Amino acid sequence: MSDLVEVDILVIGAGISGICASKYFLEFHPQARLVIIDRDSCVGGTWNARRGYDSFWTQWMVGTAEFSDQEMSRPPDEDLYKEFFKAKHTTKYLESYIDTHKYDGKTLRDRIQFSVEVRSVSKKDGYWTVLASDRGSGQLQHTFKTPKLIVASGLTSIPNMPSLPGKERFEGQILHHEDFGSSDVLTSPKQNITILGAGKSSADMVYEAVKAGKQVSWILKATNTTGPGFFVSPDGKGPYKNAFEISLTRIAATFTPSFLNGMNVWTKLLHSSAYGVKMMKGFWGTIDADARKSANFQRKCLQNFDKLEPSSPLFWQNCTAGLLNHSDFFDTVAENVRIFVGDIEGLKSNSLLLKTGDEIPSDAILCGTGWVPSLQYFTQAQCQEFGLPHILDHEEAKDEHDHWANLEAEADLQVLATFPQIQSPPDHYQRTATHTPYRLYRHIVPISESSSNEKDDRSIVFLGQVVVGNYFPTLECQSLWAVAYLDGKLDLPGKQEQEKDVALFTAWSRRRYLSNGQQGNNLTFDFIGYIDALLKDLGLTSHRKGWFKDLFAAMWAKDLGSLQAEFSKKFEYDNTVKSI
Repeated sequence: MSDLVEVDILVIGAGISGICASKYFLEFHPQARLVIIDRDSCVGGTWNARRGYDSFWTQWMVGTAEFSDQEMSRPPDEDLYKEFFKAKHTTKYLESYIDTHKYDGKTLRDRIQFSVEVRSVSKKDGYWTVLASDRGSGQLQHTFKTPKLIVASGLTSIPNMPSLPGKERFEGQILHHEDFGSSDVLTSPKQNITILGAGKSSADMVYEAVKAGKQVSWILKATNTTGPGFFVSPDGKGPYKNAFEISLTRIAATFTPSFLNGMNVWTKLLHSSAYGVKMMKGFWGTIDADARKSANFQRKCLQNFDKLEPSSPLFWQNCTAGLLNHSDFFDTVAENVRIFVGDIEGLKSNSLLLKTGDEIPSDAILCGTGWVPSLQYFTQAQCQEFGLPHILDHEEAKDEHDHWANLEAEADLQVLATFPQIQSPPDHYQRTATHTPYRLYRHIVPISESSSNEKDDRSIVFLGQVVVGNYFPTLECQSLWAVAYLDGKLDLPGKQEQEKDVALFTAWSRRRYLSNGQQGNNLTFDFIGYIDALLKDLGLTSHRKGWFKDLFAAMWAKDLGSLQAEFSKKFEYDNTVKSI
């Protein structure tokens, strides 16, 4: 038997996206019957308590990894490194946040139902029906009916597990990074730890396993891969405490070719002139060379440390990338880790076999192998309708494919004419596309709905489906935009203009970020321009600080602190109960 719950708005996901979206919706609709559901057992998504471990550090700094209305307590010095901090403090912050925000007598925590996994979503007669099951029993136990739906299940919810032939006879543990923090793999007396993957999650597990005294083997794929991750020094320059703070300035944002920064005299000089292109190549080339020199990949090592050298330049972000959270990371790996490059043949009872012939003793296999889309509860037809990634050879998608191919071909000409720097990328591995890219307008709403003249039909938004450098400010701005949209207060361009905008971003993303740009949602170096675009749509300006600080000062959480009041005044919200 399933229970039927009727609500005014349903939020799927209790990570940063879902928390932020719920907070902002309730600020303007405090008596709304809002329910949040999440497949995990605790709040926070990537940052929840179950996923945490000692060497899990943030890639953001104190004063930026928080919402504008509640400051995070400064971590103790032993949990700080160049103003970056251990991820457990983000976990504590989010736990506190959902307890301190109360609307109509109910906190955000009171509204969350954990261990609820969405199975299907459908819409009929103006209402969404969401069928979900309890993850413990697997039985269908929940039916939610709502006129408005916020999808905030994120990009890192469902583990991508590799194919491991013979795993049924393997006697050790096989874990994804998602379960690493809640496992006993490092306290077990078993010593041989094998780690799969080439990104930050793999690097974290490698480092922690070595520090726990384990014998560590690190396996990098030989084929069908963008190669090892690019890890760079977090050191700042001049008045900036670290590299992340530099990236939070608008002047730094202009050093990457992007339409989101606006096309003005300065950006045209940097990215459309021969002089500027040469200067930018030199700028990015210096950062790249310094990172490789600092790592010293050719040093004396235990085994194959040189195989960790990225195969493509940092500028292109074709592989995963991040800032170093440990000053001794490369030294630790070079001296203590056996690195292998090869594809997996299979497993024996206590070892992993590579197609190279190497047999690696293994008591546990830890998979830092990424994630699969969390939107699998939508059908292929729904994904096509909403502008979500769906299988390219879907039988009903030919007309859609031709339509978008024409739009993107035209957009690609504009990209190449505007940004000569990305016309000719270096040799690199290019993933074979199996799915369409995201085609949400502003990375939030389906064009099929947002282009309708009937604002009362606005009923669904997707938050957190982008790759950005800092999710907190991005999601605050997405959430405000979403509230205005769902309440029918946001004027948007027509369907043709929205499609051209999406096609331009898709064409640019593929050129700018190569394989990692195929999905059309990569804003790694571009989130400040994205935030500015969202707030421009809303006509909000209180986050700006005057031309000098706007260019050279970092964007702190507190800089967004006046947006809610400005938003409320502009869109004529008041303290009375808002209709849903």
